[in-house]
Amino acid sequence: MRLGIKGKQVLGVTSIVGAVVVILSLLHLARLASVSLDESRARAELLANAIVNRASEVVVTGADPYGTLRGDPGLRSILTSSLLAKDVMFAAIVDPDGHAFVHGDVGLEGQPLPAGEDLASVIAKSSVSQIRAIYSGQGRNLEFHQPLLLGDKAFGSIRIGVSTLLIRNDLTASLRDAVATALVALAIAVLGAMVLAQLMLRPIHVIRTGLTRLGRGELGVRLDLDQADEFGELGTFFNTVSEQLSADRSQMAGQVANLESAVEHLEDAVGIVNARGELLFANPAMRMLLPAAAPGVAFETLLPADHVLRQLSEQTLVSRQSRGPVPAAFGDSGERLVMTHAVNDPKGELVGIMLVARNMEYLSQMQSTVRYSRKLAALGRLSAGVAHEVKNPLNAMMIHLELLRQQFATVATRPSTLREPQGRPEPGRGTTSSGRALAVTAAGPTVDREAALQHVDVIANEIRRLDEVVQGFLKFARPEDLKLQPVALATLFDEVIPIVRPEAERAGVELVVECGAAPDVNGDPAMLRQAFLNLALNACQAMPNGGTLRIHAEAVRPSRASGRPELVEGRGRRVSIAFADTGVGIRPEHLQRIFDLYFTTKEKGSGIGLSMVYRTVQMHDGEIEVQSTPGAGTTFRVLLPQA
Repeated sequence: MRLGIKGKQVLGVTSIVGAVVVILSLLHLARLASVSLDESRARAELLANAIVNRASEVVVTGADPYGTLRGDPGLRSILTSSLLAKDVMFAAIVDPDGHAFVHGDVGLEGQPLPAGEDLASVIAKSSVSQIRAIYSGQGRNLEFHQPLLLGDKAFGSIRIGVSTLLIRNDLTASLRDAVATALVALAIAVLGAMVLAQLMLRPIHVIRTGLTRLGRGELGVRLDLDQADEFGELGTFFNTVSEQLSADRSQMAGQVANLESAVEHLEDAVGIVNARGELLFANPAMRMLLPAAAPGVAFETLLPADHVLRQLSEQTLVSRQSRGPVPAAFGDSGERLVMTHAVNDPKGELVGIMLVARNMEYLSQMQSTVRYSRKLAALGRLSAGVAHEVKNPLNAMMIHLELLRQQFATVATRPSTLREPQGRPEPGRGTTSSGRALAVTAAGPTVDREAALQHVDVIANEIRRLDEVVQGFLKFARPEDLKLQPVALATLFDEVIPIVRPEAERAGVELVVECGAAPDVNGDPAMLRQAFLNLALNACQAMPNGGTLRIHAEAVRPSRASGRPELVEGRGRRVSIAFADTGVGIRPEHLQRIFDLYFTTKEKGSGIGLSMVYRTVQMHDGEIEVQSTPGAGTTFRVLLPQA
């Protein structure tokens, strides 16, 4: 049977106390035995002296001593009364041949009296021998001897028998109280040992409870051990270790969460198998390939024996070498490129393997997307170059239209006609598209100057509009360098609102800004300022009859279930900036095109503003959402990374 520390302590204390009690009891018993033997010897000696004195009185020289003693009633009375003495079994006077001629029991007179062990020799022995002599067998008689002298000649001896059984009974009666006292002392010792063990073991119980809580994964476990002893020092050390473990576990939990989050969002199917072949982890992509995959399941039960991935995993477990990549089929899920990697501990021992199944179709799509992106980039560069080449002739046309307007202004005071000169054109007179010079002369047909100026204005306006389109295209297509830094939204809107307020006041729009508690975002202040300005101005223009523009910012994070942002307290992963108006709204058929370049529903719109907003948000690794109800209003919601 296994004993705990408490049981061992109680047993140890009880054993020590019991041993002490037994030793003291034995010493007490030895002392009582020695005293009892000495008292018996003293009583026997006293009785023998009485017999000697009586014999000396009745026996005279020349007379028969045996007959005299046998017939003396006084001696007979002494011998008979000796039977009443404590521990005395008999008293007799025997002749030299050992026959009792006077005995306390008349029936034994004349018979030989067997010799017993001498009482004096027992008293002279050790205490253990004395106890053994008293408690051995069914009891026996120890004899006290004293010779009877007639003159100088011994004619007999006095033998007094002392019973060890009677001595034993006396000792046992005397030991009852001592045994009871010893048992009470032993019981008190056991109780004291239990109380002492409880007090001594309480810190151990507290430490064990703390270790159990640590084993269950609890953080911040502390021990309340204020004792100024070794247990107190141990409690302080435990608290230090617990704090370190909590810090390490928190850091590790964060790293594991980041790792799991990264692995779970991989397109590749990833699983981890321990050295015993049990599945420890499988990301969603792996669970799609193997629906029965769950932690603790034997990997060999998930795939048939001839499957490539199972064979690679078994080879890696045996050889501890990575295998693959090798194509493998997964039923309806199609073909995957599978590989296995050995995972070793710092000592080089194999602790598991990592399984990877790469989606070749997804890689093909990614490669196709990359090729398409390269084509779009090349097309963008080409388009930007074409737009740049178109912009130069437009500038020249605007210059010459202005010169032509000045030419008409110089002849405003006199009639003028246009004729075609025969020589080179004079400087400052302008040129036609065919390269021929135009000269103002007094001869020839007259020209309506006002009508001509109107035509010039129309041409200038169209060229200016075309230039704005080209400028917008260049601004959209030209790459810009992001200067990312923490941006305070409250400060940013303090710069945007004064620009928007005049437009809002003209339209009767009330501005409400709620972003004081929003955290900073990570972005380019200039680009974000222009994007927010475009959204605010568009909202004001969507409320020609007045309304309310509410700008609200708050910290959000993606919901695990739906992927949609949800409001959180404190520090969030993203910041939401919502522009909600109560204007005319956007038609459903237009919602899919509002971010297309040059798409606009405004009479004088360029179709560039929302495209630039969308591009700015994408460059900041953000998202933009639109919700609109015709006649009720529109809400643009921008999600940006938190700084």
